[in-house]
Amino acid sequence: MTRIDRKFAALKVQDRKAFVAYIMACDPDRETSAEILAGLPGAGVDIIELGMPFTDPMADGPTIEAAAHRALKAGGSLSVTLDMVRDFRRRDDDTPIVLMGYYNPVYARAGGVSQFLTDAVEAGIDGLIIVDLPPEEDAELCSPAQQAGLNFIRLATPTTDDRRLPAVVANTSGFVYYVAVTGTTGGAAAKPEDVAPEVARIRDAAGLPVVVGFGISTPEAAEGIARVADGAVVGSAIVKKIGAGDSPETVLAFVRELADGAHRG
Repeated sequence: MTRIDRKFAALKVQDRKAFVAYIMACDPDRETSAEILAGLPGAGVDIIELGMPFTDPMADGPTIEAAAHRALKAGGSLSVTLDMVRDFRRRDDDTPIVLMGYYNPVYARAGGVSQFLTDAVEAGIDGLIIVDLPPEEDAELCSPAQQAGLNFIRLATPTTDDRRLPAVVANTSGFVYYVAVTGTTGGAAAKPEDVAPEVARIRDAAGLPVVVGFGISTPEAAEGIARVADGAVVGSAIVKKIGAGDSPETVLAFVRELADGAHRG
């Protein structure tokens, strides 16, 4: 069992839903980002999604795109991201961390996929969400990652119909990330009444927890989505506060409000 598997097992015993928080590594700089990262578990975060800085984040809206640019300007890279996780693991060996991003930084890394997976496991990464690798490319990273002991988490969307869904969930592990709205991150609000039947359909197909992201920006929204899913993900709303220059303490206080909302669900 990975940390992700253990986390969902523990939440099930507690009859609680998961709260998943996304931040971009090195946004707005390594020191501030590391302070926020270290504070997320204490703010109620069950699983951390850590963005890998990349120049062309095509699934992300302007808020996270700006975060990626700030991180790159501050010296962010895949290597620095893994170093941040290593530092985090010296204090926390329980909270799952999922790297989220795009295949290019992995593909371009010295030593390629094999070296990346070795480094990721050694750093303490638990799972990967690589949004631009479809199931047809599982041999590139998904299958090697699972063989290395990492969960490979796939995205399902409102356009993932019953013909496509079996391919999406076939090699998925840990959980399925349901994108609640069409478009990029930070867009329209997710509606529980629209999400509920899709979560049930995906859960039945995958046999895994389904967490919902995109379109969740308030504690009330997190609570509503958590009532119909196995967890709620918030990214853009948190990243927006970081981009506005809010202190780590202010950011983490907001995260606590979101987490409390999801846990009420």
